[in-house]
Amino acid sequence: MRAESDSGILKLFKQIEAYIPCCSQEEQDKRMILDAVRQDKQILLRESRMAHMTASAWVVNEDWSKVLMCYHRLYHSWSWLGGHADGEWDLLKTALKEVREESGIFQVKPVSQEIFSLEVLTAEGHEKRGEYISSHLHLNVTFLLEADESELPQVKEDENSGVAWFALDDALKVSDEPWMRERIYKKLNQKLFRLKSQK
Repeated sequence: MRAESDSGILKLFKQIEAYIPCCSQEEQDKRMILDAVRQDKQILLRESRMAHMTASAWVVNEDWSKVLMCYHRLYHSWSWLGGHADGEWDLLKTALKEVREESGIFQVKPVSQEIFSLEVLTAEGHEKRGEYISSHLHLNVTFLLEADESELPQVKEDENSGVAWFALDDALKVSDEPWMRERIYKKLNQKLFRLKSQK
């Protein structure tokens, strides 16, 4: 079992190592994530107190004109979808699972198997299921996914109070998290526009 875990971490390390950053933020964050994966064998688990590996998704509709977001109870803002690795090294698998759980949409697929974006995020201390979780980092890998806009989204009561599609520009406007809006969501849209122009 340990050998299987080490093998998974090595595969994740190589996948992140192969990713080409788009900007100085991603260059720095990639370095930090690789250091953490190299040094902390618990990084895929929440038992790692300083940082957790997470997977997020920028979920677009079939013509890439809209993005799927949820109103997150913890952050009190419309945000992307995603969650903790919880022992899973295949973060694309995690991203797909989280999107299906958080949105109720099951017709979702990766646009590519490759990493779309990397970021180190801060998670402030908070209560979850009656337990206090100390402030920590989320070492995040983002994937570009495509979902069926005709499928009716469903709220996941313990995590969000709304799930909806937004035009790409509106996705930035509805976010109440200035850092996420300016540093992450705007970057994801810019990457999407570049990809769309190559289609």
